[in-house]
Amino acid sequence: MAIETMTLSHLSANLGATLSECADSGRVLVVELPDNRFVSIQPVHGLAENLTDNLLETNDRFRQLVADSAASNRALLDLDPASENSAEEN
Repeated sequence: MAIETMTLSHLSANLGATLSECADSGRVLVVELPDNRFVSIQPVHGLAENLTDNLLETNDRFRQLVADSAASNRALLDLDPASENSAEEN
């Protein structure tokens, strides 16, 4: 398994590209924080299908976020361009 070490400032400057490359290549990134601590970032394969189910089963905070979201009011999104024009005329 390939491992690359980089500073937090380098990661921040190239965040999107670096994370995409990590996910695509399978390599692990070790990021050095300014206070000389380290964190690792690694791709997780096969988790996407079960991530929501896993979070609902194991994470109280996630369950609360889902419940709060389900209870909140939402405006309907009308994607019909014709209705947008008629709303502007009224």
